[in-house]
Amino acid sequence: MSARIGVVTFPGSLDDADAARAIRIAGATPVALWHGDANLHDVDAVVLPGGFSYGDYLRCGAIAKFAPVMSLIIQKAQVGLPVLGICNGFQILCESHLLPGALTRNDHQHFICVDQKLQIESTETLWTRDFSPGQQIVIPLKNGEGGYVASEATLDELFAENRVIATYVGSNPNGSYRNIAGISNKAGNVVGLMPHPEHAVEALTGPTTDGIPFFTSILKSLVGAS
Repeated sequence: MSARIGVVTFPGSLDDADAARAIRIAGATPVALWHGDANLHDVDAVVLPGGFSYGDYLRCGAIAKFAPVMSLIIQKAQVGLPVLGICNGFQILCESHLLPGALTRNDHQHFICVDQKLQIESTETLWTRDFSPGQQIVIPLKNGEGGYVASEATLDELFAENRVIATYVGSNPNGSYRNIAGISNKAGNVVGLMPHPEHAVEALTGPTTDGIPFFTSILKSLVGAS
């Protein structure tokens, strides 16, 4: 029986269908979760997709953290449920305090949409173990509020604990402190990533298939935990 990975749809989500397709390509069963659900429907992991949840009012992700489904996800993530937040999902994870820091307006004040080179820094999380340390990949990046910020103490801690999972290679596209593109919590079950691996899982739609290991990683992690 294949793993069941939930994909949450909030009002304003854009990439939930893409995330579900990536999960299916990786070999798991995507399970649609609605923002108003009070049930996670026995999923083994959760993806919070990109988009503009609740219109990005107040701050990106600030309202989504109060959604009924998020109350369950926060509780379960704190005791080991694997959660991947992509773009707006990363913002929601920070607003929910499952990850430290915050995502702010791009330093150049413009929306950006590019094929972005990243370097994988940590393969110790449940979502990155199918990569090699130092591996460079190219996946799409599209955001207006993608600048990762945190205190110097928090940044030092993230690097010291190998919790920075990916950094930008070349120019910094959004002003993220220390070129950070993604981070994890201490346990390694919660990962936030600003670029979009779900848009790089098929050669036909490209630009690469470099995003698929994020989804195969969690399948191997779940098998190893069973």
